[in-house]
Amino acid sequence: MERRRRTAPRPALLLACALAVPAVLLAGCSSGGGSDSDGAGSTDTAAGTPTTPTLAPAKYSALPSGCATVARATITALVPKAKVPGGTAAADDNGARGGCSWTGNGSDGYQYRWLSVTLQRFSSTASASADQQAKDRYTEQIALLRKAPGATTSVVTGVGDQAGSVAAKATVAKVTSQNDTLVARTGNVVVIVEFNGAGLEGKKNPTATTVRDGAQRAAKDVVAAVVGANS
Repeated sequence: MERRRRTAPRPALLLACALAVPAVLLAGCSSGGGSDSDGAGSTDTAAGTPTTPTLAPAKYSALPSGCATVARATITALVPKAKVPGGTAAADDNGARGGCSWTGNGSDGYQYRWLSVTLQRFSSTASASADQQAKDRYTEQIALLRKAPGATTSVVTGVGDQAGSVAAKATVAKVTSQNDTLVARTGNVVVIVEFNGAGLEGKKNPTATTVRDGAQRAAKDVVAAVVGANS
């Protein structure tokens, strides 16, 4: 009797997306066998092992120099006769963190002003996207600032993807200053702008509205600088 020749079984054909796409679009790719109902990932039917969902890439890959983020006209308006017009740079952590600050006593020498800018950029990891990490940091910063005695919080529009302002007063060495801290997120970058003002030798303090508007003006400059550094 003639023995039949045995042939190796044909391997199953696996279908996949032709191009890598952000995680939010992965639901549109089909393997022909359905997908997990919870969307947490899929299982390789051949190997029986879970696969890791693709995370969206970071929107911004670089940070601008901290002292170059605020326009010179803004510095002149918010901190007249700043002691160091070019600003005092904060430590730069390999493009992940940066910042700058300006201080001065105004044109008459009796109006103290302090402006500070801090930037932090996040990169995607195996467990969280860069944007999600920035969102979490934004929420943490707002919650922390709200704990200051007498602090008031307001939502700010037109500055990045989301922004909030926290106003408060602080007394140091018997001088009470009017302070405003604006926290903004643009993509995977979190921006913190602090602007403080106080009248010295009996001079009036700037109003809360003046300080808040100043912080917002500087924050818009910083967000624009982030976009420009990545264009």
